[in-house]
Amino acid sequence: MSTTQFGKEGWTPNRIHSLTGKTYVITGTTSGTGFEAAKILLSKGAKVVMLNRNPKKSEDTLATLKQELGNTIDVTNIQMDLASLDSVSRAAEKVLETVPQIDALVCNAAIAQVPKQTFTEDGFESQLGVNHYGNFLLQALLFPRIEESKGRIVVVGSMGYNLGIKTIQFDDMNWDNNYSPNGVYSQSKLAQIMSVYELQDRLKAAGKSGVKAYACHPGASSTSLIKTSGSLLTRFIWQIMKLTPMVQSAEKGAYPELMCATEPGLDQERFYGPTGKNYWTGPVGECKLEPHAKDKPVMERLWELSEKETGITWNL
Repeated sequence: MSTTQFGKEGWTPNRIHSLTGKTYVITGTTSGTGFEAAKILLSKGAKVVMLNRNPKKSEDTLATLKQELGNTIDVTNIQMDLASLDSVSRAAEKVLETVPQIDALVCNAAIAQVPKQTFTEDGFESQLGVNHYGNFLLQALLFPRIEESKGRIVVVGSMGYNLGIKTIQFDDMNWDNNYSPNGVYSQSKLAQIMSVYELQDRLKAAGKSGVKAYACHPGASSTSLIKTSGSLLTRFIWQIMKLTPMVQSAEKGAYPELMCATEPGLDQERFYGPTGKNYWTGPVGECKLEPHAKDKPVMERLWELSEKETGITWNL
């Protein structure tokens, strides 16, 4: 689609000016696009609060960032596991206690291609539980601080939203009857993206134009996402693909979320990511979003179900 807004090269972090005085909260920064996004924001003078599951990896990430960018960078980590609503609630509470301003919450963390049906501690199918419900709760809990800051919510989706069924499977949310690693991943990403556009509608209806919500995707990026949770065959295929031009660097995969977190005047009703063939790589700009991702009755039903399942009512 169109990259003309940012020229032939598309959006790049060269467009980011000084971010001194700004604060970004990012999930999943110990590797991949999250790590690269945190590093670029810090290099521009921002404060970054990382939300990660693994304390050891988080410590190593803090050390690496300080080694690469210097000890004066303002970066901290709060432990959070998106597979646990209790963990998300505790992390959000700590953020609200210690972070007075949120210019953008970047929901970057995800799991993918889980080979067999597994469940979170709250009883959700794991991919839907982590990618959708965990992030939905986090956004709702941090929303008051984001609103005070006139900040943004950035959700990192995936083109995978378009690879499964073209709606939400409300009659079997845990996929007890037809579990498929790809099918459920697609479903979780569709749910994430739908919730962004439903949030936009609800913000508009409430007259709250101060908060902006964006959906983007990283394209095909060289990250550990598949390695973390995919089957042996999936991991093998992905390792081969990463050696080809079909896959871009994790740094380039971070560009869409960085753009959505920082670019002034960005149209929140669009969907952003690499614009090359299959939207895998290429200049970052606007991508086509298939109509089923904005199916209003499905979006509304999903929102209501998500509030019920996470036990949170958004304060809109």
